[in-house]
Amino acid sequence: MAEELIIAQASKAEKYTTLLPQVQALCTGEPNLVANLANIASALKMTFDFFWVGFYLVEKEELVLGPFQGPIACTRIAYGKGVCGSSWKQNETLVVPDVEAFPGHIACSSESKSEIVVPIRKNGQVIAILDVDSNALNDFDGIDAQYLNELCEWVGTHCF
Repeated sequence: MAEELIIAQASKAEKYTTLLPQVQALCTGEPNLVANLANIASALKMTFDFFWVGFYLVEKEELVLGPFQGPIACTRIAYGKGVCGSSWKQNETLVVPDVEAFPGHIACSSESKSEIVVPIRKNGQVIAILDVDSNALNDFDGIDAQYLNELCEWVGTHCF
């Protein structure tokens, strides 16, 4: 078990390429979903100093708050509502440069300014969502989408 992360002082892409194998090693062999999701959220927050990082788990027609790092959050989000519910419904990653401009945005924190939401799938079905918020506008891009999609694909096949 790792006691600390090696955090690259480099470009965003280099940080992700350093982080992802560490996260995989940290979770490999640990069967507890909550422990793994908690460590993944912590690793992402530590590496990138994101405002909020967490998971929502699909339960019937709602997303229910799972492990996260950051200020308190919305506990339940309906299917198709807000950025998280929309990502679930559309089964696709959503990069939102300005959350105030997103129709139906659910303001769990007024400090959140931009967001990326990535579905986690098992057997093609969305089973959870990774939600990452920033307190800066336009903080996420294609690099985040690429690497967070890669991470979530791994999480869906190895942690659930």
